[in-house]
Amino acid sequence: MSDDFKDNLRLLCSYYKSTAEVCRRLGINRPQFNRYLSGTNRPSANTMRRFCEFFGVENHEIVLPHQEFLRLVQTRPVSLKQQSSSVAAAHLSRLNELGQTGLASYYGYYFEYYLSMAHPGEILRTLICIEEHDGHAVYQRTERLLEDGRSKPFHNVYKGMVQFLSGRIFLMDYESLTGVEMTQTILFPSFKSRIDRLNGLRLGVSGSGERMPCCARVVYEYLGEKIDQYRALRQCGLYSRDSEDIDFGIRQSIINQMAPDEWHFRARF
Repeated sequence: MSDDFKDNLRLLCSYYKSTAEVCRRLGINRPQFNRYLSGTNRPSANTMRRFCEFFGVENHEIVLPHQEFLRLVQTRPVSLKQQSSSVAAAHLSRLNELGQTGLASYYGYYFEYYLSMAHPGEILRTLICIEEHDGHAVYQRTERLLEDGRSKPFHNVYKGMVQFLSGRIFLMDYESLTGVEMTQTILFPSFKSRIDRLNGLRLGVSGSGERMPCCARVVYEYLGEKIDQYRALRQCGLYSRDSEDIDFGIRQSIINQMAPDEWHFRARF
């Protein structure tokens, strides 16, 4: 590895409080990172991409002659300093460091079921896709709704991240088209060798003008790693509570009732 790369890497690290902070936020082993700084080891292509994305530079820029790279960085130091002071980025990096192990077996497509917050008394079925992107588990939730007076359905698309923390699966997303809503879902993992269903709770706001915060029981029904997405989306939408198009066990699992001795609204298997 040329001296230019290690000198450029040292320069980028100087915009942060310490090398330890950089390692923590990148989720990389400190001794290994020190070998990159000393020039004794060369990062893999995947690691190099992570460095560039983290520091906000291009692959071809980070290996430029050091004086040329120095002039380049000096023309845009603000963006690097903003990254250094970003508390949110540090929290997200820490979450990704803690919560990615064990998620690979849950990648794939699911139908999500819960009692609609905007259409009380009806079951909403949506399509979920959990997948890996740049080493992190992410997901997309797509709602397909056909309302009275409309000839074509409209779609709401939510995008977010997934973490596996101490035996629970946490999903948090935002409505990517309008940016006016966030939801959080917490699921029990599957303790079986074959994933069938995941149960939990979903917290969000109703899509009506009231925008009332609501909590609902939710079921994820596993469909597989590869599916006919068009066909699956056509099955999404609103269903009556007694619809035989939805499995009876699922309909029972998403009933939002509390037992007399319960003090909190709880998820159920």
